[in-house]
Amino acid sequence: MLNKGLRDEEKIRIDNVLKTLRTLVFVPQPLNDLDKTNIENQLKEFALNIETLVDHSNEDLIELLMHLHFDWEQLEQFADFLIDFSKVENYNFEDKALAVYQYIQSESKVFSFGINSKIASAKAKK
Repeated sequence: MLNKGLRDEEKIRIDNVLKTLRTLVFVPQPLNDLDKTNIENQLKEFALNIETLVDHSNEDLIELLMHLHFDWEQLEQFADFLIDFSKVENYNFEDKALAVYQYIQSESKVFSFGINSKIASAKAKK
C-alpha cells in the first residue's frame, strides 16, 4: 500500500497521463503517425502500448489498472479514452471500456447514473 505522499504523487502522474491521452484523441479525425507515437509514449506510463492493449483480456487490463493504483475516476477516464480512441482509429476497444465501466459500477459500491449511462451507450454500440 502506498503512503499518502506517494499516493498523491501517483494520482497526479496518472491524471496527467490520462489528460494527455484524452487530448490526443479528442478531435474525431484519423491520427497521424506523430499522434500514434504520442499515444504509445503515454501508454508506456501504464506498461501498455497499442498492441498490448489489443492483446490484454478485459480482466487482465482491469487487473493491471488496479495494480497501478487507478481510482474510480481514473478508471472511468481510461475507459472514456478507449471509447474515443476507437472512434478515431480502427480499433474496437468498446468491449474493454464496457468491462471497465461495469467493474466500476459493481466494485465502487456507489451507483452512478453517469457510469450507468456509459454502460448503456457502450452496449448499444455492440
